[in-house]
Amino acid sequence: MRIDLILESNNSPERIAELGCLAEANGIGAIWISGMLDGRDPFAVFVRLALATERIRMGPIAVSPFELHPLMMAKSLLTLNEYAGGRAQLVVGGGGGTATAMNMPLERRVRRVRETLDILRLASQGEPLDYEGDLFQIRNYNPFWAQSTPPAVYVGANREQMIRMGARHAERMMLSDKMVVQVAETKALINATREAAGLAPEPYGMTNFWAWHVKPERAAAEREARIWLALRGVLLRKNHEYFMTPEDCDLVDEKRGVFFQALRKRSPDIEGVPQRIIDQLIENLTSTASVDELDKEIDRLRAFAEAGLTEIALRIYEEPEATIKLLGERVVPALADA
Repeated sequence: MRIDLILESNNSPERIAELGCLAEANGIGAIWISGMLDGRDPFAVFVRLALATERIRMGPIAVSPFELHPLMMAKSLLTLNEYAGGRAQLVVGGGGGTATAMNMPLERRVRRVRETLDILRLASQGEPLDYEGDLFQIRNYNPFWAQSTPPAVYVGANREQMIRMGARHAERMMLSDKMVVQVAETKALINATREAAGLAPEPYGMTNFWAWHVKPERAAAEREARIWLALRGVLLRKNHEYFMTPEDCDLVDEKRGVFFQALRKRSPDIEGVPQRIIDQLIENLTSTASVDELDKEIDRLRAFAEAGLTEIALRIYEEPEATIKLLGERVVPALADA
């Protein structure tokens, strides 16, 4: 299973290139950056990395057709792909903070993403393109210059309707904060959907956005995990029901605002939530461990591979250099045959 990284979205192009070069030297497969509202252009920010490396892949998570027309998305993706010599990649999503900030009504999400996937696939062929969709139309687009190996395009999917559509119209899918059991359930749904559509179940690329908090000391790992807990599946009850009692799920629902308050303050203090509940969330929704406990998290990654992941995208936080080196020394070799 390939090990990829998700870096801090507000890193400069120089910092992304620096960390990306280190990641390439340590056997990492790809660098992702979340396309945040207050961030830099999610495609242009990779140009320095593209020019400084030879193997590592790169691209943004997740660009939405509500914020960027599929034609402009194709132009940006294919331009980055040209810089990178065929190593660009992209997750197409169905909404996000940027669309919300622009007050875009998030209507017909699945259809918009489907047509975007179709347009990106056709544009990547480097031939004249006319497209007549229900929501998007393109006339006389001719990316004759796009002669690199086509970029890798993923659909970002967590709900059943988007998963079913992605299984039919994309070759790769990115999940977010899904536990091993949920990955296995999603893989079964993808296989069933593709078989019903007359498509071969394999090969089908599948990755998962997963929080990685592994530090020399357990206390530091837990502190970091607590700060970011609000974003782990945005604390949706449907995830917690796998490992929590209904009463504990009720409490997390009630205290959701407290988790987000801790995130805004970058504080590990989550007021009014019992430690046992925080422990359950951290254990089930993240990889949080000391370096001495790393084998347990390697076993979890192997279980992800057995459940159907071909890649995993590890979101790393503080002290990224140390994390990248640890992954290169211990994790990448251990997962090479998974």
